[in-house]
Amino acid sequence: MPKTTLTTVAVGRFDDLLARGLRGLIEDDPSLELLAADVAPAQLAPMLRAHRPHVAILDAGSLYSPVEVRELTVRHPDTQIVLLVDQPSSVECAQLLAFGAAACLAKATQARDVLNAIYVASRGLQLIPRDTHGSAPGSGLLTPRETDVLAQLQRRRSNAQIAAELHISIETVRTHARHIYRKLGVASRRELLAPRAAPSAR
Repeated sequence: MPKTTLTTVAVGRFDDLLARGLRGLIEDDPSLELLAADVAPAQLAPMLRAHRPHVAILDAGSLYSPVEVRELTVRHPDTQIVLLVDQPSSVECAQLLAFGAAACLAKATQARDVLNAIYVASRGLQLIPRDTHGSAPGSGLLTPRETDVLAQLQRRRSNAQIAAELHISIETVRTHARHIYRKLGVASRRELLAPRAAPSAR
C-alpha cells in the first residue's frame, strides 16, 4: 500500500483563541502535518527556509504591506501563503492575491473553508473569494507587469520613478495604473494607498 504524502503546514502568530482553533484543525486532519505554530513575524523567514512547509497560514495584519506577500512567495516558492484577515474587503483580497497569496479568508471563516483553502493552496492553486462584497470576477487577476507596477505604487513611487525602474514609458505606467485601479475596484492612486478604514457605526 503506497504511503500517503502529508501536506505540511506552518501557522503564524494569531490571537490565542484563533491559534488554538487552527492548531486543532490541522492536528485533527490525518492528511495534514503541523510543522510549526505561533511563528512570530521576525521568525517567519528563517522558519520557511528551515522547514519549507507546503502551506503557511499567516495573519495579514502582521504584514507591513501586500508587497511582503510577494517577497515571501519569491523567496520561498515551495510554500503557498494563506492569509487570514479581520474583515477583508474586495480590494484588500485582490491586492493580496495579486501579490501571490493562495487565499485570502476572513478570520471568522468556517473550519471546512479553511481546510479547503489549505488543500487548494497545497496544489499550487489560488482560491478566489466568493463572499467579499463588491468584488468583480477576475478582479484579482493582474498581469505580471501590472503586478510589478502595483508593487511600485505600493512603495509610493512617482510615475517617472516607476518608468525608470521598469524600463517602460510614463504613458505605459499610466495605462497599467488605470488597469490596476479598475481591477482592484478603486478610482485613484490615493484610494489605492489609503489605509483601510474601520467600519463606522451608524
